Parts: sequence; C-alpha cells; structure tokens
Amino acid sequence: MIRQELVARQLEERIAAHFEVGRRLRVLDVGLSDGAQALRLARWGHEVTGLEADPQKLAAVDAALEQEPEGIRARFRALAGSGQDTGAHFLPGAFDVVLCHDVLDQARDPDSTLAGLARVLDDGGLLSLVIPNVTARAMRPGLAGDWQAARAALTAEPAEGERFLRLETLTSFLSRIGVPMERWYGVGVFGAGGAPTGAASAAGAAGTAEAQDGTDTAQAAHTADTANTANTDTVDEAAVDAEERAGRLDPYRGVAPSLHLFGVRS
Repeated sequence: MIRQELVARQLEERIAAHFEVGRRLRVLDVGLSDGAQALRLARWGHEVTGLEADPQKLAAVDAALEQEPEGIRARFRALAGSGQDTGAHFLPGAFDVVLCHDVLDQARDPDSTLAGLARVLDDGGLLSLVIPNVTARAMRPGLAGDWQAARAALTAEPAEGERFLRLETLTSFLSRIGVPMERWYGVGVFGAGGAPTGAASAAGAAGTAEAQDGTDTAQAAHTADTANTANTDTVDEAAVDAEERAGRLDPYRGVAPSLHLFGVRS
C-alpha cells in the first residue's frame, strides 16, 4: 500500500510539472497487475488504456472496474497483451503518459520493449518506469541479518539483463531512443510497507539458493517488497512522508529496493 502510494505521488508530481492543470491525458499502463495505478489515473479524469498478459490479472482488473462509477468505466479499457505488443495495438504518438511499472525486469527483450513504448509516446509525453534497484541487491538481506544471502548478492556476477537495468545504462539508452531521463526517485528506502523481517529473511534465503546457481538474487527481495505492499488497508502518512523525502535525496534514494525513473519524449 505504501509503495503504491509513493509511486502514485511521484507520478502525480511529474504530471503536474509537465501538463497544464485540468488536461485530460491519454495514458497507457503496460503491465496492469492489480490496476491500482491505472484506476487512480482514471479517477483523476484521464483516458486510460491498460495492457496485461496474465488472464487472471486481467479478469481481476475487469472485476474491480465493475465496482467503479460509469464515468470511470467509460474512461478505462483493459486489453490482453504485453509491452512487446504496443506496435500491434497503437499508432505512434498515441499517448501522453506511458507507465511501465515492475515489468521491464521480466521482459524477454527489454530494449525493444522500451523502444516500443517510446514510439507510442507523443512529443513532450512522460514515460514512467519502476524497476528493481539491481545495484543495491544486498541491502534487504543484509538489513534482515541474512549475511550469507547478502554476501552472495555482493559477489555474484551480474546477469546480462541486470546490466541493462542499471541506472547509468538506462539513462544512456533512454537518450538514444529520444526519451531522455528527466528525474528519478528511490521507492521504499526504509522498507515501509515492504516485507517484514521474517519474510525478508526467507526471501534472502531463496536468493542465496539462486545465487549458488549463478542467477540474480535481487529478484526475490524485490518480489517480496512488491507483494507485501497490498497487506495494509490504510496508509501511514508518517511513513509515506519519510519515504517520500528520502526517495528524493542522495545517498538514500540510491539504496532503495526500487527506482522510479521519468523520461520525456523529445
């Protein structure tokens, strides 16, 4: 819950900085998951299109949409598909805002996925990416006291996909595809709303086993942080305030488990 709130507030801030107040934006959300961010944007008055490859998640979003007022349902459509399918569904420049949250690290071909997202983004449009912070993969098991998993994360050779997700690599790539990085935030610096100690330790242990097979240990902790954000019904404003402030500041934002990147279509 807190993680979603942080991402939403960061997104709201950048939208307010780039577009005039009251403008109805054309939004694409690639990888809807539970649809929380997309529905929030529809409630703000924007026209939202969502892509989701998982039939069960798509059905859950449709069910949630049925609970919304008619006006919101009219502004929201959910389609079956993934980030690889934007060229088949949409014309160039079709959207003012494109969201790709917790998807890029799962993409078979992340560079072509990003290029496709840039293609459907209109001039001056905003790209919002949420990715695991692969350079800080030892932080969560370390904070949980799982020293074996922390050491494994520190010494493991980065996988090819992990290299692409590094901040400096993405910054360079976004410039090459015409969506230069404008700002980035850390998400969940202090772990508010993330995995409790026991879950974090279990995730670290799972990560250790993966590291012994030569695979990435970041994903287990990142998945635990993501999954546990839905376990509360209310937002702790004190926690959100501290997390929001830390997510803007160095060195704190650099050790967050997730990063929220914004690019602007030039």
